[in-house]
Formats: sequence, structure tokens, C-alpha cells
Amino acid sequence: MYRLSASLLATALAVAFPLASLAAPAPNAVIGAYYPGGSAERYPVASIPADTLTHLFYAFARIDDGKCVVDDGAAAHFKALAALKREHPQLHTMISIGGWNAGGFSDAALTAQSRDRFVRSCVAMFFEQHRGSFDGVDIDWEFPVFGGPLEITDRPQDRRNMTLLVQEFRRQLDALDGGKGPHRLLTAALPAGRVQTDGPYDPALSYDLKELGQALDFINLMSYDMGTGFSKVSTFNAPLHEVPQDPLAPEQRRWNSVEGAVQYYRQHGVPNDKLVLGVPFYGRGFKVTTESADGLYQPYSAPFDAGDWRRIKQEFLDKPGWQRHWHPVAQTPWLYNAADKVFISYEDPDSIRLRADYARDQKLRGVFTWELTGDDDQASLLKAMAGPFK
Repeated sequence: MYRLSASLLATALAVAFPLASLAAPAPNAVIGAYYPGGSAERYPVASIPADTLTHLFYAFARIDDGKCVVDDGAAAHFKALAALKREHPQLHTMISIGGWNAGGFSDAALTAQSRDRFVRSCVAMFFEQHRGSFDGVDIDWEFPVFGGPLEITDRPQDRRNMTLLVQEFRRQLDALDGGKGPHRLLTAALPAGRVQTDGPYDPALSYDLKELGQALDFINLMSYDMGTGFSKVSTFNAPLHEVPQDPLAPEQRRWNSVEGAVQYYRQHGVPNDKLVLGVPFYGRGFKVTTESADGLYQPYSAPFDAGDWRRIKQEFLDKPGWQRHWHPVAQTPWLYNAADKVFISYEDPDSIRLRADYARDQKLRGVFTWELTGDDDQASLLKAMAGPFK
């Protein structure tokens, strides 16, 4: 999941979106969005475009002492979500547990007893204490075994324990209401980027993808964060196709694109109807160190905080000194300021529409975004994402 920065969260967000022109999605398609609870003051729950979305993922609950916990103020958000659901009964709301900086998973999933205790605490909070607010659970463990923040505990047995944790959630969710209640959804956000904190990364070493594809209702494929501060050169955040000129090692580059990630998950036994394609409503930036006409694939001294689409559109796009480029293979735009030597990879309505078209054409379950509040006042990115699934 995208690493939220303080500056991004501090960006002023409008709350009124003219969404009347958006049609409802096709039956069974997932049009999903993550919604950071920390943005609620600037983007209230009542402003969420519930007529367009099918699934909303509230981010995040965390783990403390082996139990589910939430931030102060979350209870008011949950009450607002319940009201939103009453007005839009087709909307499925999910509590997402974890996120990039969330620790505690390895300990919580370690034994049968710890898994039972952890899941029981989550079920009690979100389906009993806050009954009516949520339709399911989304697990965002970044990452079992290796690849996540270096300060967070991980273990070799995490891979198996992730599957066992999902199975325990399934068991306890199915047991709610004496086993006679509605089906509660169980999903997970799983990674695609092939370079993480420990270097070259393979999702199959963290997760049993085939088993998870069977146990989960669907997988939110994080088909972004393929070019980050862990990369060696300035590069694309979410290239649609593999770019042969990308200097990433071929065995990594093969899978380090939207198309490559989908193919990889398929090869590991996850069917099309269990894959929901992720699109980013944010950019990635690099301060390059060489003289370059366009800034692409250059060494850099530090990441540059590009922020979300809202900020990119307001502060960089079409502004003096910034040149827009388009890559015909990656099918994505980027900006470069030659004077300041700053490169920004981002997505716009055109590139997001291409990714949504790809998800539809490949018969995937749907599309989702990290994250909803990064859109502009016209909901340009959401409209582009939802359009192919109308």
C-alpha cells in the first residue's frame, strides 16, 4: 500500500464531487477504493461517492498486543459508514487491517491460540460492537517473511501463518449469527512491486498465492509501487507493460509491470475472477543527479514527494519548467523539470482508463485505487477507473 506522508495528508481536500454523471458498475464487478480514516475531517464519510463504488476499504485498523485496535475518532467514522450503507445498500464496506507501517502480524499469526485471540478481537469490534458498519475484513500484511519495513518483526513461518490466519478469519466470520447470517467478505491486499526493503522481492516467498486465491473472496493486487525509493533509478510507479530499456534485472523486470503482475498471479494459481487490479491516485518522484532530456531511468540522490493527483495537477502539471512526457510501452505519463532535475511518475485519466480497460479485457474481477481522497474535485480519476465497468 502507498506509504502516506505527512505532507500528502496535509494537502487541502475538497469534499464535494459532482458524480451524477457516473453510471452504476456492471453486476458483480468490483469498483473499490481505500479510504484513509485520517482524511475524514477534510473528506467526510458522507462525501464518499457511494453510487459509483461497490467496495470501500476503511484504512486502517492496527494490531496492539495481539488484538485489533483503531485510532481515536474511528467510532464516529464507523457510525457514518453505517448511515452511508443504509442510503446505498449496494455498497460493501470493509475494515482493512494493517498497512505499510503496521507491525504485530507475525506475532498475532504465530500460533493457533494467538490467531484465535486476534481474530476474535477483530470480529468482536467490527461485527458486534460496530454492527452494521462493515461487510467484511481486508488483510493488509506488508509483508510476511521479508520485504516490509525493517523494524517490523517477521519470521520464515509467516508465509504459512498468513494462510492459517485467513482460514481463521473465514471460520469466525462464517460462525457469526449462529452461522445463519449474511456472507461476510474476506479479502487481502497483496503486492506486485519486485524491489522492496530487502532488495529483490518475490510475492510467492511471502504468500501461498494459490491457497489464498482459494480462501479469499478476492485479492486486491497492488499493481503499483513498482518504482519507489527502493529502486536504483528514476522509474515508473505503475508501468502497464514491461519496458525493455528499464535497467532493472530481466528476471525482476519481467514481472514488474501491471501486466507482468497479473500474469505472475495467474501462473501461481489465482484465477481471473479473484484478481482486482490496483491503480494509484498518487505519484512517485526522484531527484536525479545527471543531465538528462527527460529524467527517465537516471540515478538519483533522494526520492521526491510528488503527492497525490490533486497536488500534481495543482502544483506541477502545466506549470513553468515542467515538461509532460508519455511512454508508449509503459502507457503512462511523467513530468520532468530539467532545471531542478526532478522526475515525477504519475497516472492521469488517460492512463487509468487504459488500466481499467486492461482489467476488463482480461476478465479480472474489477479495479480499485489507493486512495480515494487523492482525486480532484471533478473525480477525474474515479470516472476513468469506473468507466469500462459501467
